[in-house]
Amino acid sequence: MNWMTHGAAAALVLAVALTPADAATPAKLMDPAKLADKAPATFKAKFETTEGVFVIEVTREWSPLGADRFYNLVKSGYFDGVKFFRVVPGFVVQFGIHGDPAVSAKWQKARIQDDPVKESNKRSYLTFARSGPNTRTVQLFINLGDNTRLDTQGFSPIGKVISGMDIVDKLYGEYGNGLSELQGRITNEGNAFLEKNYPELDAIKKASIE
Repeated sequence: MNWMTHGAAAALVLAVALTPADAATPAKLMDPAKLADKAPATFKAKFETTEGVFVIEVTREWSPLGADRFYNLVKSGYFDGVKFFRVVPGFVVQFGIHGDPAVSAKWQKARIQDDPVKESNKRSYLTFARSGPNTRTVQLFINLGDNTRLDTQGFSPIGKVISGMDIVDKLYGEYGNGLSELQGRITNEGNAFLEKNYPELDAIKKASIE
């Protein structure tokens, strides 16, 4: 099943050539290898969005490599400005493609190994997207329903929404699953493409470690 992530090496090379890093983009986001701190045993991440605030609690033991990656992404400001590009009511809210194509290009090959699935993809649980074994990078989804069938497919939850799930439910979902097929273009053109063609999408204003 390849409905979660999309990679296009040739297109990414083009993106790097044509789209310099935005002046406002932190330099550290251009070097994924430097963002490799070990996460605490448990931590909370606050997401301020265009609909309101929700908080995720991560338990490192559930998915250590995934928890470490998420911790570094939040702490570095990676998610600030990122759009919720895929909202399928009753299924998932997916996000993680950076608004700056140059940053996206740097992270597409920054894969982490899979973690064993210890928790289930129940409603409110946060999980990394993947397109096959050991392909997790920066995309995640929040389960809007009980998607336990994903457990046997290697999707390992790292945490869960502990407050503000009503905000997650409000994220704009009228575009449905349509943008899943456009992940390559979103990666290559960033928020400029989404804001021009899908202006109703909600976004993360700021994500921070509490």
